[in-house]
Amino acid sequence: MNCRSSGLTDRGMLRSVNQDNLFVDPDGRLFIVADGMGGHAGGQEASRIATEVLSEVILNHWDSDQPSDELLKIAIHKANEAILDDQERHPERAEMGTTIVLVLYRSGEWWRAHVGDSRLYQSRDGQLQQLTRDHTWVARAVEAGDLSLEQARTHPWRHVLMQCLGRRDLELVEIYRLNLQSGDRLLLCSDGLTEELSDGELIHHLSQLRSATNLSEISDQLVQSAKDRGGRDNITVVLVALDAEDVADEDQDLDPDHEPSEGMSDATLSMGVVDGL
Repeated sequence: MNCRSSGLTDRGMLRSVNQDNLFVDPDGRLFIVADGMGGHAGGQEASRIATEVLSEVILNHWDSDQPSDELLKIAIHKANEAILDDQERHPERAEMGTTIVLVLYRSGEWWRAHVGDSRLYQSRDGQLQQLTRDHTWVARAVEAGDLSLEQARTHPWRHVLMQCLGRRDLELVEIYRLNLQSGDRLLLCSDGLTEELSDGELIHHLSQLRSATNLSEISDQLVQSAKDRGGRDNITVVLVALDAEDVADEDQDLDPDHEPSEGMSDATLSMGVVDGL
């Protein structure tokens, strides 16, 4: 499997430190973005722990017989526990936490998982689709019909998370297979990007991903555009470009919308007690 990828993180224009972290597997198997919170040291540490534990657990057990969805579930559980353990050892970081969004290519299948409001987008044929739903109070209010999308974009509670790693009450993590095809482009990002750029601006940048040499250039452009718009938060982007040899079996019986409300068989997985790894 040979896919092209690029990742970039930047502290933005206003923050004194960068609490985001990313992981880009040079072998094209795993991509992670984490957006930390809970004070300067706390946020940095939470996102660092998350990316390190997730990548280590997944890659160290790559050749195991564990199904990919279960491996992701176990890795996320271990990352959450590692953050909780650090909180106990360092009470000054007791409020730290982090979002995560990741993409995995294993055994001929693409998977996604996320907790929080870092996002995964898919660009196909000039159309942009958000594949993750934000775990925020505002997103739930929109789903319930209590807020419009326009109201949500500027609501003062739009950053209030309903879920993140670093909490003992973490119950659900969304883990789904992805139905991808040749030419698809994926964007993983923290909300420092999406707070500043519209969907139209995102698709403008992603539409330029046509050559094998310009992924890092597009990553730079996305980050710089967010900074030009104000750069009020840390900004992290990971780009993944798929070509024909990178695509999983397209005959899978999967819902192309990838949303829980559509009744996919790969349902949201409970974060209960995990045995095995």
